[in-house]
Amino acid sequence: MSIKVSVIIPVYNPGKYIQPCIDSLLRQTLPAKEFEVLFVDDGSTDDSPAELDALAEEHPHFRVIHIPNSGWPGKPRNIGVGEAKGEYVQFVDQDDYLASDALRRLYEMGHRNGSDIVIGKVASNFRGVPHGVFKVDREKCTLQDAPLYDSLTPHKMFRTEFLRENKIAYPEGKRRLEDQLYMMEAYFPAKVVSILGSYTCYYYSKRDDGKNAGSARIVPSGYYGNLREVLDVVVANTEPGEFRDLLLRRFYRVEMLGRLSEPSVLNYDEAYLDEMCDAIRPLADDFMNDGVHNGLGALTRVRSTLLRRDDRQGLVQFARFAKSVKGTTRLEHAEWRPDGKMAVTVSARLVHGDDGEPIRLLRRDGRFFVHPELTKSVLEDGELIDITDELDQFKAEMSLRNRETAVEWPCPSEFTRHVEDLGDEACEVVLRGSGVVSTQGAKGRGPVSKGFWDIWVSVRGLGLVRKARVGADRAAHVDDDVRPALLGSPARPVIPYFTDPHGNLTLDVARRGKKLVPYLENRPVLRMPGSRPELRLDVFTRSVTAPMTTQLVLSAPDGRTHLLPVKVRDVAGRAHIALPGRAKPVPAGRWDLSARLDGEKNPALSLGTVTVAAGGQLRLDDGFAVVAPELVRAILAKRRKAALERRLRVVAGPVARRLPASARKKLRRLASKLTG
Repeated sequence: MSIKVSVIIPVYNPGKYIQPCIDSLLRQTLPAKEFEVLFVDDGSTDDSPAELDALAEEHPHFRVIHIPNSGWPGKPRNIGVGEAKGEYVQFVDQDDYLASDALRRLYEMGHRNGSDIVIGKVASNFRGVPHGVFKVDREKCTLQDAPLYDSLTPHKMFRTEFLRENKIAYPEGKRRLEDQLYMMEAYFPAKVVSILGSYTCYYYSKRDDGKNAGSARIVPSGYYGNLREVLDVVVANTEPGEFRDLLLRRFYRVEMLGRLSEPSVLNYDEAYLDEMCDAIRPLADDFMNDGVHNGLGALTRVRSTLLRRDDRQGLVQFARFAKSVKGTTRLEHAEWRPDGKMAVTVSARLVHGDDGEPIRLLRRDGRFFVHPELTKSVLEDGELIDITDELDQFKAEMSLRNRETAVEWPCPSEFTRHVEDLGDEACEVVLRGSGVVSTQGAKGRGPVSKGFWDIWVSVRGLGLVRKARVGADRAAHVDDDVRPALLGSPARPVIPYFTDPHGNLTLDVARRGKKLVPYLENRPVLRMPGSRPELRLDVFTRSVTAPMTTQLVLSAPDGRTHLLPVKVRDVAGRAHIALPGRAKPVPAGRWDLSARLDGEKNPALSLGTVTVAAGGQLRLDDGFAVVAPELVRAILAKRRKAALERRLRVVAGPVARRLPASARKKLRRLASKLTG
């Protein structure tokens, strides 16, 4: 069988940090006979060459290529491409790892679209991730119609012949920004690029020794000499105009102005700041024209203006201000919807300083400007930054992020901008809206994994992006509204809670660290009326939530206990426990009743007391509040309808199957009328 994918991994003295990578390759769902792994050992001096050779002996689809030390990943990657037998190649770094279904999904997407490049969603617990690239799956796109320029790392799947035909190769030897050069040289000729945004394929892992690639301090002259090569590729492949300016602006904003911004520039000594500015300014003069400058967000334009004026201390001073800018939110409402998703309503804004002062705008003669109080220390008197045409760039987005793996999923949300008056021609922009948080899956993705999932809001405006947690500032009623839930099949607990001490809203999925019982102890336990004892817990459920098996515990003052197996089921959006009609082994008398909702090793939820009659009949004591009558009527009506439907299926089903299609259709209409 032909090889579908060749995984290429440059290796140099990885030590223990390569093991997660190896483990992830051994867990791939793509059959071993359909992919190969090429470890290109760049002259390692530790034990890894021998260990990899032994691994290759054990796994025939693993190969090890040993080369003299070249000092950088470029040559090992080029050699890997040259040796690859696969239809596609996938680059992986030695201290990163793949999700188990990554190769299969990426290959299938690329193969069905004839893609030159396939980009899989990534997660990182230490470096920035371009979440905007992965908002949706894109079967076919190009650099012209998708923000590919925001994803310039090489950890992607490439069609092998595409790389060879276009002579795309890494510059060899020690240098910086080789990934950006490689990716821009690949993006321009790529006719089809696919993006898999609905499955997290690639994980960047922070090393505890601080030696991740790219973590070393840059040498400005070399770094920006290498950036010039990247910018030359952009210019060579575009005509003057908006598209070229868009691409150049990305490098100006990130690689150039980004290194003259907080937090980096605040840690430079004067000599290093001079080195940085001396290296950046010639590039800015040669490539970053007014079209590039004018397309920046307002506060980034201030930095660009200061760079153009060679105001180096102004850049530092402005970075001190910008470091104090934060996003803030107020949680107005959070509640489970009938479909099992949580509706979250918030307001969000940008603030600055220790006291959280609003980012003020100046409204004058129908125009909006950055308030001069924010820029007076770095701009000339009377110099105003007009933002009238970028008010629509104030935006907010909601996301759900795993605190441990850093996997992040966008949440459908809508926000509207409100310009609120602050007096004396001053105003601020407040974003108000709501989002929908789903732990059970959304369009294009399945349920989230077990873990702590934090709700974040990204606040955008004036060229800044600030992420803020939700919940520290919240309406008083929210605490009662965010009740625990049982969702899915099998049922998983989802426990909303507010962190201590910060008070931010987190969802604990599948008991990562929280248990149901502590979050139910102060919530009501209600009794259904009628002869059969049944309890209603304040736990949100859905009709599709699978019943959960648990145990009731009957306890006597003398220490005797009896266990009764029961099911926790959904009834009208809450968890119900129907007690057995009889508990024959249990002696007559009064017993304390509790439920083991978190398993036998954890404390049970105290429910109240029951009386056991001589024949074993159970009766709930009068201390239980009764479910509201209108809800009882709705529940009973639904049960009667369900019982009638079951009887009709039993009685009429065999008859209906022998009838012609037209008669079956009439019978279904009749059954529908009978059941309401």
